[in-house]
Amino acid sequence: MTSDTSGPGSSAQREDTARLIDEAILGGPRTYSFDDLVAGTGMSPEFVENYWRWLGLPVTPSSEARFTAADLESLREIGGLIEEGQLDEQAQMTLVRSLGHTSDRLALWQVEAFVEHLGRRFRLDDVSARLAALDRIPGFADVLARQLEHAWRRQLAALMGRFATEFAGADGAEPAPDQLPLRRAIGFADIVSFTKRTAGLGSQELSEYVQRFEGRARDVITEAGGRVVKTIGDAVLFVADDVTTGAECALGLAAPHATEEEIPVRVGFVWGRVLSRFGDVFGPDVNLASRISELAEPSSVLVDPPTAALLSSSAGYALTAQAPQAVQGIGEITPVRLQRAYTGA
Repeated sequence: MTSDTSGPGSSAQREDTARLIDEAILGGPRTYSFDDLVAGTGMSPEFVENYWRWLGLPVTPSSEARFTAADLESLREIGGLIEEGQLDEQAQMTLVRSLGHTSDRLALWQVEAFVEHLGRRFRLDDVSARLAALDRIPGFADVLARQLEHAWRRQLAALMGRFATEFAGADGAEPAPDQLPLRRAIGFADIVSFTKRTAGLGSQELSEYVQRFEGRARDVITEAGGRVVKTIGDAVLFVADDVTTGAECALGLAAPHATEEEIPVRVGFVWGRVLSRFGDVFGPDVNLASRISELAEPSSVLVDPPTAALLSSSAGYALTAQAPQAVQGIGEITPVRLQRAYTGA
């Protein structure tokens, strides 16, 4: 008995559907082999393999047509930056890795948003919602690509603007050899008793709970003038360019919020130095901010004594030293509770 490969839902039909979706998203058919990319770019096979590995899409040399005209042009363009002397190989690798890491997470985030939307709108189970997404997402690809470029240009302009403000008047003096280069307010905000509060939630409820926390945290931090570096499970890491902005971010995050279900948050932040790399920040002060947040009570903000000293000159804040505590990997510290000053209003 032979299988039917031409009926509805057959293997051939599914392959044809997958090909049409693929071409709609990539902007054209896959007409080039690995060897074609090497010949068409003049790059070495090692470089072509590295490029795809850096993007997070590893390939192996073969004669199969797996690449598009856009793939060929992208390789030519990034390879040309080295030939023109604008990038060395290390910088090139970092740039391509940044694109792969960010776009991988972005694509997943956006697809899951479509799946959730379709599930809610049409009351579909998860599998049916994903099948429905297959029909709809390719039609949004061009819009999403334009929105991505617009958002990226706005973010790049904002970053360059901050550089111009912070460093335009600098005299070129380097920090001490044992100091990290950037002075920043660094803060951690995390949900109190996250595991207990989310136990028993279904996938939809858990998703909505986490989205409420992350969405509100991003809004509060952005409106106060800070920036979200990343989310880490049930926590958010943020930075700000001055200590007062850091304080406003922290107090805003810890403040009770009039929602259907309150999400209690505790916050720790310090004024210190960081190294900024790979879209992240690193250094002992990042670890210190995280450790201090773990000591905070629900809906409260703790800072370290040096940060408290910087804020003490402002009449808008009240600072209360807490009992000294031993912190693993750091030693004994005396956290200071940060609150808004009582005005009598």
